[in-house]
Amino acid sequence: MRLFAAVLPPATAVDELVRAVDRLRTLPGADDLRWTGRAGWHFTLAFMGEVDDGLLPELHERLGRAAHRSSPFPLRLHQGGRFGHRALWSGAAGGLEEMNLLAERADAAARRAGVSMEEHRRFHPHLTIARSRHDADLRPYVEKLSGFEGTPWEVAELVLVRSNLPVSGVKGEEPRYETVGAWPLGRAG
Repeated sequence: MRLFAAVLPPATAVDELVRAVDRLRTLPGADDLRWTGRAGWHFTLAFMGEVDDGLLPELHERLGRAAHRSSPFPLRLHQGGRFGHRALWSGAAGGLEEMNLLAERADAAARRAGVSMEEHRRFHPHLTIARSRHDADLRPYVEKLSGFEGTPWEVAELVLVRSNLPVSGVKGEEPRYETVGAWPLGRAG
């Protein structure tokens, strides 16, 4: 199964971002972008790719330890940015050092559990909100997000998510995500 470790924003933070994204969708060229749905909004800490089912018990145990060694931290959705001309995202502010450490621990947990991590990329805190199949001028969208500041919340758990890629070939279909494990951060875990 295709897996990644993540931080999931609470519904209140997602609602705030929905309002900001709705304003972006009124900009010229917005219909040419593929907007991600709120169900897919997450901060990927460690992308694992395809993981053999036999590795899951060890992976769960090690992710639980990583969560146990990490303290809860404050976070909020913050402004936006882009990766080149193809991806538009919302950023994060608050406990970025703590989130980076949690990402490092999730990556190490996966590697120690035997996950190859060939598809893993360097951690950059972002939540993808739109993509383009072709080069697009995303600067107006980033500018519109420059004043966006979400309400802080406390990140209190590490989540393991399964990504089910679209198989129907229906235009606009998005991956489906399901939580397959969650561990509270800190000593309570």
